[in-house]
Amino acid sequence: MAYTATEEQKKLFAGDHEYLKKILDLGHEILWLTKEECIKAGPDLDETLAIIEKVLMDHGRKEYEMPAKIGIHPWSDVFFHAMPAYVPNSRACGIKWIECFPRNPKEFQLPQTTGLQIMNDIETGVPYAVMDCAWLTSMRTPAVTALTAAKFHPGAEYFGMFGCGVQGVGHVKYIPRTLKNLKKIYIYDVSEEKQDQLIQEVKPYVDVPIEKSDPKTMASRCDVMASATIILLNSLSVVKKEWVSKGQTILPCDLNTFWDPAIQREADKYFVDSVDEHKLFESMGYFPEGLPRIQGETGEVLADLIPGRTSSDELIVVSNIGISVCDMVMGRAIFDKAVEMGLGRKLPL
Repeated sequence: MAYTATEEQKKLFAGDHEYLKKILDLGHEILWLTKEECIKAGPDLDETLAIIEKVLMDHGRKEYEMPAKIGIHPWSDVFFHAMPAYVPNSRACGIKWIECFPRNPKEFQLPQTTGLQIMNDIETGVPYAVMDCAWLTSMRTPAVTALTAAKFHPGAEYFGMFGCGVQGVGHVKYIPRTLKNLKKIYIYDVSEEKQDQLIQEVKPYVDVPIEKSDPKTMASRCDVMASATIILLNSLSVVKKEWVSKGQTILPCDLNTFWDPAIQREADKYFVDSVDEHKLFESMGYFPEGLPRIQGETGEVLADLIPGRTSSDELIVVSNIGISVCDMVMGRAIFDKAVEMGLGRKLPL
């Protein structure tokens, strides 16, 4: 659904257009930002949490335009996603083109996830920046989980992370910043090497004990659990329905892949980051037993427009699969800081 800008926002866009003209020969050149430059200019963990919280609340208030992400699938285990969004309050507009090829690291010695993001001037539509989008994705995704965890389960003492890749590392870095009562973090991955790598990588950021574990033990001990594994049409059902219990909060980033589908269907409440995107994935076959009844969207809860957890004995599932409004505001923050730092290269269109 299209979003109609307010008069105040239109003035903001006009002013932003003038700002961009001072930096670039707008319409004739762009700023190119590499992954390393995005990291240098990018927000840190706490800044990212603040950015993502604001945009999720904008999303909850419907102050955005974002069609459900479409994709192509050349192989059964991979995807490309096209993710456009327009977030007027953040002067952010553009599109992310990202892929996930899980076999890349082993077979080709290439990253699993790569992609590019284009940022556009809202006043004229012309592109003003092209940048790496893999790093900002690795930052915004776990930030959403951490914010969701704090809203739905602020008193949680035990957190479980399934999947110890890039996203798993990010989740473990963020979660102590929002769950202030944490006593221990449990982690699991099919690769013990990845578990060990995660522990080493998060040491500078986390002072909560981290313990390697198994899915059944984690399901029995953790208040809050998250998963960032792989996305498949059919569920792997690694965590069984009989292992979870009332009062837990489950936060998958991988659709219905890792969990017994009955957990999501029989949860007391099921929320999603985007209803439209989940319905699109259902139409593509990712919920073969049907999409659970959706209570509302994550941003609506963060903005206090609808209630989240209302009882300590509710089993709640919140499926946050990634929405491009987050990518656009992260891209805008990176661009503005890169300009301030003198990073990037101007390239002709």
